[in-house]
Amino acid sequence: MLCLTAGNAFASKVDTVLTFSPSMKKNIKAVVITPDTYPKTDKMPVLYLLHGYSGKYDNWTKHMPNINYLADQYQFIIVCPDGNYGSWYFDSPIDTTFKYETYVAGELIQWIDKNYKTISSPTGRAISGLSMGGHGALFLAFRHQDVFGACGSMSGGVDIRPFPNNWELAKRLGEQRTHPENWEKNTVINQLHLLTPGSLKIIFDCGTEDFFYPVNVRLHEELTYRNIAHDFISRPGQHNREYWNNAVKYQAQYFSDFFKPGLNK
Repeated sequence: MLCLTAGNAFASKVDTVLTFSPSMKKNIKAVVITPDTYPKTDKMPVLYLLHGYSGKYDNWTKHMPNINYLADQYQFIIVCPDGNYGSWYFDSPIDTTFKYETYVAGELIQWIDKNYKTISSPTGRAISGLSMGGHGALFLAFRHQDVFGACGSMSGGVDIRPFPNNWELAKRLGEQRTHPENWEKNTVINQLHLLTPGSLKIIFDCGTEDFFYPVNVRLHEELTYRNIAHDFISRPGQHNREYWNNAVKYQAQYFSDFFKPGLNK
């Protein structure tokens, strides 16, 4: 394991590690936060946290230091991968250099399980994220239920189709008017057919003043229609760090309950 930097401002330990993606043939950084009892304890569950558009691997620790405390409080490992500014965490159908579904749901998981004492099954893995990362977390979990047992989203872009001119999506998918099929296949809202009731623990929230609020409400309605159990939190808030710093605390509690034996059924 190549560890680039480490910090000890909290009881938890914060490392920046260098991982390798065979599919993209490059090294990719990630932050790994281990709680104060690691590695003295048995294997630990892992929460993967994805950053938003224009962000990078260290955004969570730089801008929302609550997560450092959460690793200690709930005794799980937190991994923050790099999503390359605007990958949206899918494998781009038009740009072979962007294979972030393959990386996060496969290559990174394997690297973490090899180098850390983890529970290497869906009962010990959860994934969440903010904004673009919220889209990525639900997208990956819905499509890889053999990898993740629980998932979440904070202010997530859970349906990208209403935003054809935003966030460099056209660079990853092609123009919507000429490549509509790419947009249909790579949006969270169109992955619901993959779910069966009880197959995956799901939590997502969005502030009522957020530009993504309408698509989050629609996701809630579609899941309800399909009888897919989930937690949807709607409360006042905007698309900003103040909201996410609060939201991640709710989700950490949710995932902690999932990880506890007997509660993740």
